Amino acid sequence: MAIEKLIQSLPKAELHLHIEGSLEPALMWQLANKHQVVLPYQSVAEIEAAYQFEDLQSFLDLYYAGADVLRDEDDFFQLMWSYLNKCRQENIVHAEIMFDPQTHTERGIGFEVFMAGFERAIAQARQQWGMSTLLIMSFLRHLPEADAFSTLEEARPYYDQIAAIGLDSSELGHPPEKFERVFARVRELGLKVVAHAGEEGPADYIWQAIKLLEVDRIDHGVNCQQDQKLVEYLIQQQLPLTVCPLSNLKLKVIEKMDHHNILQLLEAGMLVTVNSDDPTYFGGYLNENYRQLHAALGMNTAQLKQLLINSFKASFLPESQKQHWIDNINVY
Repeated sequence: MAIEKLIQSLPKAELHLHIEGSLEPALMWQLANKHQVVLPYQSVAEIEAAYQFEDLQSFLDLYYAGADVLRDEDDFFQLMWSYLNKCRQENIVHAEIMFDPQTHTERGIGFEVFMAGFERAIAQARQQWGMSTLLIMSFLRHLPEADAFSTLEEARPYYDQIAAIGLDSSELGHPPEKFERVFARVRELGLKVVAHAGEEGPADYIWQAIKLLEVDRIDHGVNCQQDQKLVEYLIQQQLPLTVCPLSNLKLKVIEKMDHHNILQLLEAGMLVTVNSDDPTYFGGYLNENYRQLHAALGMNTAQLKQLLINSFKASFLPESQKQHWIDNINVY
């Protein structure tokens, strides 16, 4: 009970969250009815049942069907507002939220629609309870690099609202080197760089993200133990990993939660963090990920506190704000 209380009560940051992956079944159903979108489901209960998918492809099929109900500014406001309220419930005081513009622009929905909805929710949460939020625009890696360049150009009027650029979607067959040129341009613009690597893909993809994309942070990275030199580099450089335990379980990266290596990486001195990835699809928001680590791996209070401290250390917050929350955790 003591650690359960700490998980709920201590402040935390979430650094790896896809806003489209926080779409709740009830909201999907509501928006489908609003826009007369025909879903392959007959009720909210059927959508909930579909969320028990078997593999990555069945997840992606559902994910893109869900995204199709997002049509106007208010839809994107509701999507973001729902997640930010969840943050308030879970004492997430800072969130760095990924969004996939290509999922929407290819449906004819422009930046002016989704960015307006996102920003309205973010401003409201900031005003009402002081929620701190940064946006990360992600490129879909299964699409050509030329599409990423086009998306970067379309985003130009919104650069001041974007803290970082990321790389997500299907990892295998789409190594970071495919996007080396576009991320060189991202760095020229002064934006931070993150990339999914070493989840489905091998340790070499993590090296590519480091050497070719010059990332500030690795998303996932759990396959780093395939390469001892990489492990040593990550420890020495304190390059953060945004690890998503329930996601790894649901997408069969691991067979059982007690097989997860996050606490091994933590104890080795790596800057690992806990995140929920696509929480409605993967079985739990951030606090549930922490609870599962305690239940399956015996995560203790000291490890919990270090993971929470790491969530702020690895964030893109100013140093003074990072230290404020770290001090808050240390004196609890």
